[in-house]
Amino acid sequence: MTLIEEAADSGCRRAAACAELDISLRTYQRWTREGAKGMEDGRKRARRTAPANKLSDEERARILALVNSPEFASQPPSQIVPTLVDRGEYLASESTIYRVMKTAAQQHHRGRAKKPATRVVTSHCATEPNRLWSWDITWLPTAVKGMYFYWYMVLDVYSRKIVGHEVHVAESAELAALLMRKASLAEGLAGRKVVLHSDNGSAMKGATMLATLEKLGVVPSFSRPRVSNDNPFAESLFRTCKYRPNYPRKPFDSVEQARTWTLQFVQWYNHQHKHSALKFVTPAQRHGGLADAILRHREQVYEAAKQRCPERWSGATRNWKLTDEVWLNPERATPEISKLAA
Repeated sequence: MTLIEEAADSGCRRAAACAELDISLRTYQRWTREGAKGMEDGRKRARRTAPANKLSDEERARILALVNSPEFASQPPSQIVPTLVDRGEYLASESTIYRVMKTAAQQHHRGRAKKPATRVVTSHCATEPNRLWSWDITWLPTAVKGMYFYWYMVLDVYSRKIVGHEVHVAESAELAALLMRKASLAEGLAGRKVVLHSDNGSAMKGATMLATLEKLGVVPSFSRPRVSNDNPFAESLFRTCKYRPNYPRKPFDSVEQARTWTLQFVQWYNHQHKHSALKFVTPAQRHGGLADAILRHREQVYEAAKQRCPERWSGATRNWKLTDEVWLNPERATPEISKLAA
């Protein structure tokens, strides 16, 4: 209370001072009103009357005996209650039976089917190029309504460089496998451990695609079903593509036109686009190992500018440090974390 009064005398609001001490304003007012007695926690001594609709121990025992009886041992409360009502008997509602079973640690999976399991995404960390790739397929509109071209795209997560892409008139695991072989040859992946992350589409999990990955020594990694943000790098790149000012306002007339435009976009993205997540160096510069020298030069330019006009700088110069670790799904830390170091 003394601290709060000192803060109030200095011009601080009592509510803000109470918040700093992790108490409410009402608690402070009660302490002020009731003195030392009001500062005692009386919740433990408070007498609480039992609710009028609380089940007795006998009723709980009867419910447990019923659900564990041979007749209802394999049935859920949603089946038990209507059966009892048809007999002219009402024991408790479905929710009440569920609560009683949960309190007695009897709310478990029953039946021959396996218990539903929660699929956990394994986090991956890349510390150099060509260790962690992400790929996906997006639709490109055509002049025929309801028909699309399919843009296959493979992205290096560490450098954000598009290492492989093709546009086709169909979506299949065979075409995806062909793209992976081309990207592997172009990047010289022979003998290197690479993780390829994707969603659960048919092209991603087709037998031809998985067999190709095994031959190339690429480890497949998949998102959880129906969770699109488990593959954020590919999704973000497609948004960058389709929200570009020069993205065609009209559908593509032919697959050749779509291939020409995507090729121009990839050239711009890899070699001209200064990526904000890369401290504004291009993906190609990051992929080729040129980013560190470029960022060191920027630090020198800023430091020289500060020395010329120190009065214009109230603190340190701009931070041009670029992290050497890039994580995929870092917030889902699990016992199995794959750190793809050199």
